Amino acid sequence: MSTKKQIGNEVSHSEHPRAVVDDVVDETPELHPTVELEIQAKVDLNNPEAVGRGLTLAEEERMQAREWEIEQTKTRWDRRQTSNREERTATVAEQMSIEATREFKKRAGCVNRWADPDEPDPREQLSVEELGEVNREAARLQAKLNGWSRSAISRRLAEEVADGKSMMSAVVGVFEELQQAPGRVIPIAAVSEVSRREVSISGTVTQLWESSNSAIQQVGLIEDETGRTKFTVWTKSRKPVVREGERVTMRNIAKSWYGGRVSVAVTGWSEVSFPEREAWWAE
Repeated sequence: MSTKKQIGNEVSHSEHPRAVVDDVVDETPELHPTVELEIQAKVDLNNPEAVGRGLTLAEEERMQAREWEIEQTKTRWDRRQTSNREERTATVAEQMSIEATREFKKRAGCVNRWADPDEPDPREQLSVEELGEVNREAARLQAKLNGWSRSAISRRLAEEVADGKSMMSAVVGVFEELQQAPGRVIPIAAVSEVSRREVSISGTVTQLWESSNSAIQQVGLIEDETGRTKFTVWTKSRKPVVREGERVTMRNIAKSWYGGRVSVAVTGWSEVSFPEREAWWAE
């Protein structure tokens, strides 16, 4: 009896295999997409052409822009051996520069009418006697103002005279203006009169003394036929050392006041040159 019951039980199990499967615990973990995968899926959905490249939408757009740029620049409109493309480009750039300069001068003409390019030459507005005197004074000033042409000096004098100034006042004013123009070497005596913070001077180093401040490389006196002033060379400027009795030209040096006296300082923006050393080298 027991044997039959056992066989019956076995048969019943074979007839219902699903019951056995249901009793088995599935230990396989459930997989979920990461945030990066979800983002990439959205990118691929919105930008099918990027699929397979592994690119985000922003990267794909940058690549397309780069490909367009390469396509545009690698193809020249004119491939001839005798092409004047560069010459034409330079001409256009020059014309644009001329137009920009003219526009700037037009705006400057609101303050100074002689800056306006449409304003007639002031020498055309003078009488024959005034123009003759202007030319004579221009020739005289040219001998004192190195680097200025006679034509430039005569035009400035004519502008002053056309504005109603006397010839003497025009000569004095133009001489001081051109002599103390930015970038030009001025007499040491005129350093205190210049309103700019930077000046350029030339003279002979007459005295040097030791400084207890490590930030100062050298300190001394420089003078010319008009006067003398104290100069300081800062260590951080990294300029060459000067010697007593040596002629030195200092450009773009800073001007300062101490105890009612003006002095100058050589900074990193300054330029120090030695005319005598350069003359020896030229030989």
